[in-house]
Amino acid sequence: MSSQEKDKSIVCHKCNETITKRVITALGKTWHPEHFLCRHCDKQIEDATFNIQDGEPVCSDCFVERYTSTCAACKKPILERTICAMGENWHECCFVCDGACKKPLSNRPFYERDGKAYCKQDYEDMFAVRCAKCEKPITDSAIVAMNAKWHRDCFCCNRCENPITSQTFTIEGDKPVCPACTC
Repeated sequence: MSSQEKDKSIVCHKCNETITKRVITALGKTWHPEHFLCRHCDKQIEDATFNIQDGEPVCSDCFVERYTSTCAACKKPILERTICAMGENWHECCFVCDGACKKPLSNRPFYERDGKAYCKQDYEDMFAVRCAKCEKPITDSAIVAMNAKWHRDCFCCNRCENPITSQTFTIEGDKPVCPACTC
């Protein structure tokens, strides 16, 4: 073989021998099919799709075993986008609200309680302190009076129904009464 022919020949990345028959081209290199091997187990990679780690081919089994995490919800390997939340890894489709709605949480804020994730609405419905008057969740500051918590707008005089804004008030039949109505 002339030096010109040798320059045009295709050389196997593994054995540095000329490839004269079937060739595999991958990762910017050429290989004899029998030399296109997984970097970990040395098994021949025959699949059309394979994985790459540090510029070397990796078979699907080794990739799953060595490079993927397991989803905290379904316990299966994560082969696509991974959601990392609450110290765990999740498939994007498995990271959902643990409340009634079961909506995906991957692109929204969430609340965590006892290792479970919740959307804002379900978290408030399930765990927020409730107002002594309207019984709806209190999500901002509250008035603490009469051994209970109240929305500011709900802590009203039982007689005139105006909000009680002073520090002092009277209690009549377990209901607050403002100073103006007790005179």
